Amino acid sequence: MILKRIVFSALRVLIAVVAVVALLWWFGMRVPGKNISKAAPLSPDEIALREELRADVQRLAGEIGERNMWHYAKLNAAADFIEDSFSRAGLRPRRDSYELRGQACHNIEAEIRGARPEIILIGAHYDSVFGSPGANDNGSGVAATLALARRFANRKTQHTMRFVAFVNEEPPYFLSGEMGSLVYAGRCKARGDKISAMISLETIGYFSDAPHSQTYPSRVLGAFYPKVGNFIGFVSNLQSRALLRRVIAVFRQYAKIPSEGAALPAFIPGVSWSDQWSFWRNGYPAIMVTDTAPFRYPYYHSANDTPDKLDYDRFTLVVSGVEKVIEDLDKL
Repeated sequence: MILKRIVFSALRVLIAVVAVVALLWWFGMRVPGKNISKAAPLSPDEIALREELRADVQRLAGEIGERNMWHYAKLNAAADFIEDSFSRAGLRPRRDSYELRGQACHNIEAEIRGARPEIILIGAHYDSVFGSPGANDNGSGVAATLALARRFANRKTQHTMRFVAFVNEEPPYFLSGEMGSLVYAGRCKARGDKISAMISLETIGYFSDAPHSQTYPSRVLGAFYPKVGNFIGFVSNLQSRALLRRVIAVFRQYAKIPSEGAALPAFIPGVSWSDQWSFWRNGYPAIMVTDTAPFRYPYYHSANDTPDKLDYDRFTLVVSGVEKVIEDLDKL
């Protein structure tokens, strides 16, 4: 009798686990669009984009280097560089500043007014973790944000386009009230800004074709996704599922690089690990575009996160695909 109870209890637990995993797959991990298996060659325009990205990553991580509150002058040098880059693109940047322990910190914003008040926001944090020059994390995201801003600077759009470089994403400010993007998103909410989509570009420049180069925060996820880190990832919380599905469908329609996506509970490690979290906290739909950072990148948060570690060809294909995504979101 006791053995029978144990077996039935174990069976009920197993059925419950299988049901949860099935629901998670159906609603969160099953994404639209036909994926491709390998990256395609760059077009002439993409070759030019690649050199832009390479130059900006080199400026941030190779020349300025480690940039955070412990290297405050370099943090400000990065802010100056971003502001100047927006200006040279023909945009009018604005510093959204706040004070942290007596020192001014700056989110840098450039806006392109559209015919409608709804905002599509593309952002990336420009600080680096203590002890790292931050080429991939997150010089790659900043370089992509600047490149996309250049490509939309002279266009007429339906939505207002906003490109933002955030300060203080890394520890000890990570997922705290002192995180630059949380300050910024809170101000957006207080003003009543209508942000219809936020795209966080987070560590997007490293790819590998080596077997078992890709890991995951759980074995369950690992059972559904590739074990080779040759793809770009799209991640959201459950509330932003509709946005994620739209984004990955469009990306796969135009993209020349493999992609994977998931809308998952925010408590799963990695899902909320960037500036999209700040916008979720303020009720906005947001996704993260990422190479999965510590689940793939061997130089994550280290002194070896240098510009030479990035795969600029595949990095370029990601940015080119995101440009198409933004164009499509503007039509909604």
